[in-house]
Amino acid sequence: MSARDDILARVRAAVINDGAHLGDAVAEQAPVSRGYRTTGEHSPGSPAAIEVLVDRLVDYRAIVHRAATEEDLARTVGELLADARSVVVPPALPPGWTGGLGDATAVVHDSREDRRTAAELDQVDAVLTASRLAVADTGTIVLDGEDDQGRRAITLVPDLHVCVVRTEHVVHTLPEAVTILAAHPTRPQTWISGPSATSDIELSRVEGVHGPRTLHVILLG
Repeated sequence: MSARDDILARVRAAVINDGAHLGDAVAEQAPVSRGYRTTGEHSPGSPAAIEVLVDRLVDYRAIVHRAATEEDLARTVGELLADARSVVVPPALPPGWTGGLGDATAVVHDSREDRRTAAELDQVDAVLTASRLAVADTGTIVLDGEDDQGRRAITLVPDLHVCVVRTEHVVHTLPEAVTILAAHPTRPQTWISGPSATSDIELSRVEGVHGPRTLHVILLG
């Protein structure tokens, strides 16, 4: 029997018999200790967790803003989208968040019942959404399709994404995030770590290839 045949035979035995026929030498090996972290050293929403998140976001070339109140948030949104001709929003976005937009910026509504086509979304300048949570350790923002975040398409087609992250929804580690997201496993998730970028072609960074070229993150709270 060749080494290849021996390896494949062991794999088949492991799959069929859950390792029962792998042999005494393998069966007698000590179990592997897996000391995975389930929580981080920084509590959710703590200043330390938020500091780590901001550091990671800036490293990913996202642009971070702070808003203590929803009035501050509306003003910041108005400033960020002052030059936008249109912005698409999900159905349950808090109405006050768009209160700072000027008359020149049209608000385009999108929902699962009344969907904008990809061609229509391509004509929109920006998208404004909430988020489910953010992971400080990796600088990742997660959207899970709730009505204040909307369909995945609206955050992938427009060139500019303004994403609001509530500070109490910032967790330190991925295991904490996965535990929260597991409560609704069937929701479509979008994991965002900075603006869309690729370096596949001659190792030159190109942004806006698979999603928004510009990501503004507003930390609310």
